[in-house]
Amino acid sequence: MIKKILNLHESLNHVAFSAKRPSYQLKPKLMNFFRKSIFLGLALLSGISTVYCQDFYNQLFENYDQYKEESLKTRRFTHGQIVPLFTNLEHNDLFEVTRVGTSIEGRSLNLISFGKGDIDVLLWSQMHGDESTATMAIFDIINFFKQDDFMKQKSTMLSRLRIHFLPMLNPDGAQRFTRRNALDVDINRDAVRLQSPESKTLKKVRDSLEADFGFNLHDQSTYYNANRTPKSAAISFLAPAYNYDKDVNKVRENSMKLIVYMNAILQEFVPGHIGRYNDDFEPRAFGDNIQKWGTSTVLIESGGYPEDPDKQFLRKLNFVSIISAMEAIATKDYLKSNTKDYFKIPKNDRKLFDLKLSKVSYELLGNTYTLDIGINTPQIATKNNKGYYRKGRIDDMGDLSTHYGYQSLDASSYTIESAKIYPESFTTIDEVLKSDLKSILNQGYGYVVVEQIPEDQKSIALPVHILAKNEVPDFSLHLGANPCFFLKKDGRLRYLITNGFLVDLEQPKANFTNALIYN
Repeated sequence: MIKKILNLHESLNHVAFSAKRPSYQLKPKLMNFFRKSIFLGLALLSGISTVYCQDFYNQLFENYDQYKEESLKTRRFTHGQIVPLFTNLEHNDLFEVTRVGTSIEGRSLNLISFGKGDIDVLLWSQMHGDESTATMAIFDIINFFKQDDFMKQKSTMLSRLRIHFLPMLNPDGAQRFTRRNALDVDINRDAVRLQSPESKTLKKVRDSLEADFGFNLHDQSTYYNANRTPKSAAISFLAPAYNYDKDVNKVRENSMKLIVYMNAILQEFVPGHIGRYNDDFEPRAFGDNIQKWGTSTVLIESGGYPEDPDKQFLRKLNFVSIISAMEAIATKDYLKSNTKDYFKIPKNDRKLFDLKLSKVSYELLGNTYTLDIGINTPQIATKNNKGYYRKGRIDDMGDLSTHYGYQSLDASSYTIESAKIYPESFTTIDEVLKSDLKSILNQGYGYVVVEQIPEDQKSIALPVHILAKNEVPDFSLHLGANPCFFLKKDGRLRYLITNGFLVDLEQPKANFTNALIYN
């Protein structure tokens, strides 16, 4: 039914205009009132209603898996992996795919456009090559619009909006999974000078559309938390400032109201996990300038959430929040929001660790000290099935009472004991896998020696470090150190900290990520 109505509307366009405009060029406004009236009439004849469905977003959340683009399973994918997705859309009458630019290294920049409305909504993702969460969500949203469900909501959006997706603006950076492009320029600091072809493309598309709304889709550090809470900032929003005084005009006010609307929906799924990004004006940034150029702009930053290392749950939150925003724009429901509520969203703070140990006793040079220890386990790129492994490091020590952890342990009754090397060596890693690891760990051994180690293997999904020779550095706690030690209580080893992960010695293999191989 949606396609039939849109085809009638397209026929009207051909009557009104002698030549079809490219999907990314400025469309005439002369026939807007006439076209809208005809389309709304068709919509009413088809039984389409714009009445808000209270269960809509809950159903989107619950049924998300049926829309998820299965070819994108992890955050680390390349331009070559999404090219077939563009190609497939060329055979779908609902979508128009236009090559609007080329990266420095010659990779295509493609715009996906659909809908027949008068309100242009532009969404761009991955201008930083290693920030891919929203790119995945964009293709999930496209799959949503392909299916014949939620007809009322889709008809409302498609009749009133013209939606444009510009996914993976920085394909050269995505190829290496790095922030910057092939020129080593941060595209998000090139909105004024426009030295990069990717920057020029985004500016050209924005200007040609005179987009009414813009969505600047990014990833932020997993170590941001909602201010003064232990909850990670799973999603952070920002209505960017357009000047140093952070004035609020009608354009920015619409951004704020839309964010308030989106925040209220996400709070149902991740209460307390929403933050507000810093709104200091950055005169070189695209979000700030696009706001200044008259497009109501919303920044969405995908941060961190417990047990979501590949941000697949955050991908789902992007899916729900972006569709909610598009429907709110179509129905104008966002206008009911109060901008005062925008400032009630907690600011982003960066006081979160992967693991926080509180008040642990540590002996140094004959004296005992009480320390909090903050440990992070960032991802390191490698060639394995995940595309990365985790390498722990101590990021802070001292009084961390104002900080939090994804995982925390009150270690006030524990003392630190250094890990030892197991006295018997193994020939292969397979022998380690078959060993009685629980017994080895409970005797205070955190390292084992293996004679034959594959040269390209950097990690192992066991809570014990692998050494090529019987030698380990002297134990000490210091910033940047890879933490490997035991926590002892009442004369018994209770926990192992290895590669920054907390291991319960009663069940040492449960849900363990990886230790390191020192080759």
